[in-house]
Order: sequence, then C-alpha cells, then structure tokens
Amino acid sequence: MTRLRTTAVHGGREDLADLGVHALPLDLSTTYPVPDQAAGGRALQDLAEGAARAGSPVYARLHNPTVARFEQALAALEGTAAAVAFGSGMAAVTAVVQAACVLAGKPHVVAVRPLYGGTDHLLSSGLLGVRTTYATADRVADAITPDTGLVVVETPANPNLDLLDIAAVVARAGTVPVVVDNTFATPVLQNPAALGAAYVLHSATKYLGGHGDVLGGVVACAEERAAELRRIRIVTGAVLHPLGGYLLHRGLATLPLRVEAAQRTAVELARRLAGHPGVGLVRHPSLPGADPAGLVGTQMGGPGAVLAFTTREDPAAVVARLGLITPAVSLGSVDTLVEHPAALTHRLVPGAEREASGVPGDLLRLSAGLEDVEDLWADLDRALSGACERHYIKPSSSGERALVQTG
Repeated sequence: MTRLRTTAVHGGREDLADLGVHALPLDLSTTYPVPDQAAGGRALQDLAEGAARAGSPVYARLHNPTVARFEQALAALEGTAAAVAFGSGMAAVTAVVQAACVLAGKPHVVAVRPLYGGTDHLLSSGLLGVRTTYATADRVADAITPDTGLVVVETPANPNLDLLDIAAVVARAGTVPVVVDNTFATPVLQNPAALGAAYVLHSATKYLGGHGDVLGGVVACAEERAAELRRIRIVTGAVLHPLGGYLLHRGLATLPLRVEAAQRTAVELARRLAGHPGVGLVRHPSLPGADPAGLVGTQMGGPGAVLAFTTREDPAAVVARLGLITPAVSLGSVDTLVEHPAALTHRLVPGAEREASGVPGDLLRLSAGLEDVEDLWADLDRALSGACERHYIKPSSSGERALVQTG
C-alpha cells in the first residue's frame, strides 16, 4: 500500500501509460459513437443500473472518463472501494439523503449540529420529503426511530470547529448509516470510512480543488452504495462537468502539501488570536482544552487549517478593515478567506438554534491559506485593533511587497 503523498500524486492515473500520455486527459465529449446499437443499449442499461463503467460511456450524463479518474483517486485517498462525484457539494448531500432515506423508504434523519448552513437548511426544509431530528452526539441513539435512514455529522464542524468521535457516533447509530462531512479535515487528516462511516462527503470545491476555481462534490463509500448514488446522479442530472473533474483531480496531487502548510499557519494564528485584546473566544482544535477527547492524533492527523473566533466589536467592522485577507464564503483555497457565518453561510439556520449549537452571532470563520503568516497576522492585528485606516499589500518596483495606507 502506498503512502498518502504518493497516492495523492498517482491515484487515478493508472491508465495514462497505456494511453501514452503524461498529463491527465480531459474528455469533453457529450456523446460517444455507438456503431453497435445493441451493445450501446446494453452499456446504457448497465450504467443506468449503477455500474461504475460499461462497454461505452454512451452519453456524458451516464459516464465520463475524466470524472471517473478523479473518483478513483479520491476513493484511494479515503480508503473506500468507490467514490461518486457531483456538480456541487449540495448535490452530493442531496443524493446521499435520497439514497439512504427516499429510496430506502426511511424518511427520517438524525443530524448533529452544527453543520454547514446549506446542509442544515436542506434537512430542515422538508424539500426531499424527510423530517429531521437534531440531537447532540451523545444522544444520537435516543433520536433514532424505525424510520431513520441516515445520521448526518460533520467533524470538524462548520463553522465552530467542534470535534466529535466518529466511531462512537457510528456505534450509537447501530444499523443506520452515518454520513460524515469530511470537508474541513480532508483525507489528509481524517478517514471516516475506517471508523465505520457509510458515506464520506466532501464539498470538493474547497480543499480538493484548492484554488477557488472549480465547483464540485464527491462521496466516498462502498461499491453497493456508490451504485445507488450513480443511479440518482443519472436520473437527476447532478453530474460533475469534465473540466471540474480534471481540475479536482489535478488538485489532489498537491492536497497534502497545501493542507499541511495551511494547518501550520492556522495553528500559529489561533495561538496569537487567543492573546489579542480585540478577540473573545478562539476555536481551533490545537488550543488548550479544545480537544478533551484527544481526537487529534488519534482520529485526526492534525487540527486542520480552519479556525473561528469572536470579536469584541461588530464583526462586520473587523472584516471591513481587512486588506490582505479575502472576505468571502468558501474555504480551503490557496488564499486566506474570512466570513461571518451568522450573516452568510449560516444565515438560513434559525438564530436561536444556531446559537444553541455553538455558533454565536459575533463569530468569524477563517480559512488559512498559503500566504506568509506574518503578513496575515499584520492584517488581522490591524483589523482587530480598531485601526481607522485600511491597508493593502502592493508590490514595489523591486518586487518586494510594501504596506500602503489609504483613507
């Protein structure tokens, strides 16, 4: 078995030598010639029934070889038999709920907050014909009924970085499948399938792509579950575009290096923020007391590159004074991003329920990028110190970067 960094570079590329190419091929075909119509029909039937591949792709909604290579690579990193990619993270979440609940005739979900706001809203909306019970991790078993088809968790949690014991939740769920949103940890730091999770979900838009230029979602799981997800993807059309599959696969090669570098920065920023007078509470698994169950180092290989903190003044004012850090939703990009969850990603979660799950209205979420930590700290320090001037980084004629004061 190859190690993680080797798998990240070589996964899903096993057929390139036979093709006589070195770079990943990008197949943009929407349809494929089927001179033998009977054979084409058999291939279409196989794919419609959930097969991973067939004698012909037939049509791009059924199969695409570029996307399939990305799926193979991600499955190898997560240690699962298969993975199924979708056009977005929310399309992936939707397909899992449809497979585990709607198709199985078990229209009840148990979910542990906090979750990504879009997932929370989907589960609360009733749009998919399911009802959801929210429970704490230690009360999952109490919330399960004979109609429960799925348990939904996210760890580290979005946006407050709560950690939960995946194996313990799986044990409490019993025969009910558990889906773990592994977006924050990535397969570099955590492999939920090894701990019993039935589905491992990623918003591939984040760390897997890593450059803020591709939208996608992916679910790693056993082949039997993957077949159900493929059937749903074909019928609903929630496919990942081949260019997205290409960019996500290319992103995997540098995933370990990016996650490790951003994590180092996040650890240092969390340490400094914890001592800043403009900051209240800092949330990051590296901080003292943040991981009472000792999950970092056992379940997780590290604390991750996302942190959160409350501000002593209006968080919107703090964000407005940032010059280098990008104020934007999403995370996992090469540049550092900051957002106000109560105003943006978790806006559709009812305020009282959001607060009760540990996401206060003055919380900011920061995703550390690959910039120099000293430049990031200078930007944060100015913003948190209530400076009235706005600063930004401007390259000088000599190539050195200089701070420029405006206003």
